Amino acid sequence: MRLPQTDESRVHDPLSAGRRLASRAIAWQAGAAALVALAFLPLGAPMALAAAVGGGAIVAGGLVAALMALGGGIQPAGMAMGRLLAGLMLKWVVVFAVLTLGLAGFKLPPLPMLVGVLAATLAFVLANLLKR
Repeated sequence: MRLPQTDESRVHDPLSAGRRLASRAIAWQAGAAALVALAFLPLGAPMALAAAVGGGAIVAGGLVAALMALGGGIQPAGMAMGRLLAGLMLKWVVVFAVLTLGLAGFKLPPLPMLVGVLAATLAFVLANLLKR
């Protein structure tokens, strides 16, 4: 009795699915940050830069979290959960560091920065809702 041959495209790989979802979410977040920055451009370059920094903080944090959580390959459940939690903590460290740098270091206005953060966060939710 011969076993049927499997097509490699039908093999379930949870890591590649996670990487695709993470890259799609990061792309949506970057697009939302760029749109918000363009929306603030008529109000001045510092306002547009602040919006871009706010959205960019979320994008950078998401990228760091995805690399940390999905970068270790197949691991036992405890290790995978540890990487996921470490990635989540590192994400928020990166986000707060970038926001602090924008506010204290470059003296950017806080309101457009907050709008950029909110837009990028909502884009993450939207990207996860629309998985197609």
